[in-house]
Amino acid sequence: MGAVVSGLVAVAAAIPSLIRLFSRPPAPDPTHTEIVKTDKLVKETEEREESAGIAKQEADRLAKEADMNTQRAQEAQVALDAARAEAERFRREAGDERIAAERAAEVAKEEAKRREAEIREEARKAAEAVEREVLRREQLAEEENRRAEEARRLAEEAARVAMEEAQVALEAKADLERQLREGIQPIVMPTAAELEDAKRRIGYQEGLYHFAVAGVAGSGKSSLINALRGMRNGQAGAAATGITETTLTVARLPDPDPKHPFVWYDIPGAGTLKVEDWLYFHKQGLYVFDALVVLVDNRFTKTDIAILRNARLFKIPCYIVRSKADVHIRNIMRERGYESDDEEYDVEDREKLEEQARDFFVKETRHNVQQNLRDAVLPQQRVYVVSNSKMLSAIKGNAPLANSKKAKKFVDEYDFLLDVLRDADRRRGSGAAANQSSK
Repeated sequence: MGAVVSGLVAVAAAIPSLIRLFSRPPAPDPTHTEIVKTDKLVKETEEREESAGIAKQEADRLAKEADMNTQRAQEAQVALDAARAEAERFRREAGDERIAAERAAEVAKEEAKRREAEIREEARKAAEAVEREVLRREQLAEEENRRAEEARRLAEEAARVAMEEAQVALEAKADLERQLREGIQPIVMPTAAELEDAKRRIGYQEGLYHFAVAGVAGSGKSSLINALRGMRNGQAGAAATGITETTLTVARLPDPDPKHPFVWYDIPGAGTLKVEDWLYFHKQGLYVFDALVVLVDNRFTKTDIAILRNARLFKIPCYIVRSKADVHIRNIMRERGYESDDEEYDVEDREKLEEQARDFFVKETRHNVQQNLRDAVLPQQRVYVVSNSKMLSAIKGNAPLANSKKAKKFVDEYDFLLDVLRDADRRRGSGAAANQSSK
């Protein structure tokens, strides 16, 4: 394409010279000469014209070639532009690829850094895990050593305890043989299953205070329970009473007022059951009750002694009660000659005799109980002398005026109630029992 452009430039430079050649005026010659010159000029002119035509043709050819070359140049320029555009596109794409490559390199670098950090973190964690495992094994070893030492100590302690228990067992055996020789019966401890069964049989409920009233047959347990529940014998819902023992199974008797958390249990008398006296406490499940009331006569029976001894063993509050005080007092009055239809006795004499009989009965009862406790090798405790009718009056709140004649007929009814309620309140840790004192 550079050769074409050079040719066009040479043609363009020759055209002015040819034009000047044809425009030059002829020089003046003589005729012949002029003719010759003229012919020559004509010839030259023709030649020049021919040359000019040739030049013109050459110029046209060159012009065509120039046009063609121009067209080719334009096409070349287009191609060049296209090539440049393509090159620019390639350059841009290459730039984009470079940027992408740089970005990919950055991402790879960041990923490498991240992975390196992860590997380092994993290595650190692995090292820490190894360290922890080593420490754990060291601790386990120390713990095993400690356990081994503790096991050795426990074994030595167990051996010592076994020797002591063996000695205690020998002493217990000897003591048991001594008790059997002396007529003291052994204590039977309930199993866990027996404990749960006994609670189920009596309907034991948490939050209530369960009293068992026990004693020999015909001792007045049912009447006392009725009085303590604020009910009279024969009243609907009261415990059955009679001349003979009417309770052959444990009777559950809740307090009539649901606000009072007390349940009373009428326990069959020992004389009505084919059970050895020393097994009575165990067979009746008395070890599940919160408190026991033992009704006694002048002398303790073997059953009374077994109840008191077992209650002490199980740390159950046990109250010794001599009930039917009014009946016994009237019997003493009759023994001393008093007859209710005897007109010789006026009111004052009768009251004086009744007071004397009461004092005698209370004194003799307390003396007999203390003696019985000593004979049974049991700790001394109070005996409550009560009358069922007076107990009912106390429960219903019919308290007589202090120092009145009626007040003197009460013995231990109020003391018994206060002691029972205070113990119940203290053992249950609530003020619920105190509410009963307002009955």
